[in-house]
Amino acid sequence: MASAITTLAGDAPTLSSANTGFMLICSALVMLMTPGLAFFYGGMVRVKSTLNMLMMSFISLGIVTILWVLYGFSVAFGTDSGSLFGWSSEYVGLSGIGLTELWDGYTIPVYVFAVFQLMFAVITPALISGALADRVKFTAWALYITLWASIVYFPVAHWVWGTGGWLFEMGVIDFAGGTAVHINAGAAALGVILVIGKRVGFKKDPMRPHSLPLVMLGAGLLWFGWFGFNAGSWLGNDDGVGAVMFVNTQVATAAAMLAWLAYEKLRHGSFTTLGAASGAVAGLVAITPSGGSCSPLGAIAIGAIAGLLCAMAVGLKYRFGYDDSLDVVGVHLVGGVVGSLLVGLFATGGVQSDAKGLFYGGGLDQLGKQAVGVFSVLAYSLIASAILALVIDRTMGMRVSEDDEVSGIDQVEHAETAYDFSGAGGGISSRTTAAAPAPTQNTKVDA
Repeated sequence: MASAITTLAGDAPTLSSANTGFMLICSALVMLMTPGLAFFYGGMVRVKSTLNMLMMSFISLGIVTILWVLYGFSVAFGTDSGSLFGWSSEYVGLSGIGLTELWDGYTIPVYVFAVFQLMFAVITPALISGALADRVKFTAWALYITLWASIVYFPVAHWVWGTGGWLFEMGVIDFAGGTAVHINAGAAALGVILVIGKRVGFKKDPMRPHSLPLVMLGAGLLWFGWFGFNAGSWLGNDDGVGAVMFVNTQVATAAAMLAWLAYEKLRHGSFTTLGAASGAVAGLVAITPSGGSCSPLGAIAIGAIAGLLCAMAVGLKYRFGYDDSLDVVGVHLVGGVVGSLLVGLFATGGVQSDAKGLFYGGGLDQLGKQAVGVFSVLAYSLIASAILALVIDRTMGMRVSEDDEVSGIDQVEHAETAYDFSGAGGGISSRTTAAAPAPTQNTKVDA
């Protein structure tokens, strides 16, 4: 995320209609990522969980939007308090902001910056949901989002991007959310699944994706929206940094997809569509913190490393026995860690800042800063998220009953099903088709 720019009074920026329009488009692109994520996750679960998976993303658009307006923007980007969180009364309810009041040091209105950041806040808890597929009460999930956004996301966003935030002031580079979004969500996912446990039939029943076309559609929407997520995070187009980030986003994503597919072919003997989609997302995650500090050649390396390591990491759940349903830990946590740490190696010192990585003569200084940012956010999110899940589980219960999980969470929680088979042929054969169990995720279990 672009940092505040100090200007002389005579050089104070004025509102730019071009940058304002660009940022509104980027905000819409980031908003599109949450429905894209819903399709991506929704296609990877069994038929009986499709609607619940979609709704776990969509509900974030409702809950987090209201929280952001009421107090989230103030906590994340208000006046610093102890380097841990912000607070500005004029941001509460977004009621004290002038119509053309500019975000400090920039040429876009505060309202535009607030809505752009809102879309980041919306998608981050939605990312967690993929790890919890098939087994979480919708009311418990809604409460969890409310508490997690308030206690974890809003303060961490201030640490990383808010003026005065302790990681921001330390010089940790996170262009668009490797720590605040992906490590934050991935660590939270791990914390919750350690509390609520495994799905019924984990490592025993087939759990393949019910609709790979939906997965590919979701991945395509995420890739498209990610250009707004990344290139928009420089908050304008006046110096070319956003353009470099746009290029690096495309390059790293392509490299990660190819690396994942190559690993998959060597390891399992085939190139799968799920591997292509997952590899692309891994690349998008890894370049998010690093793309504003590296060259396109560096972006290729970062994407390839992330694609390979994330492909390897998704199998760890079988080895260690944690049920990360849709590989949120393997892709978002691992990809976020990889991308954030590689800033300390591949930062050229000639794009978003003069900070240089080890490979460009900068020594280990930036790598050390990146490591502090990575592991502090990881530890805080993991512990706080597990505590929140434990409290909810002990009070109202996080999981549906075993019978409800087996019969189908869509019908139990939403009184609907994703597909109506009643008109597919009529008679007994139609009802038999509807009752037949459907496969879910296509991740292979290592022997």
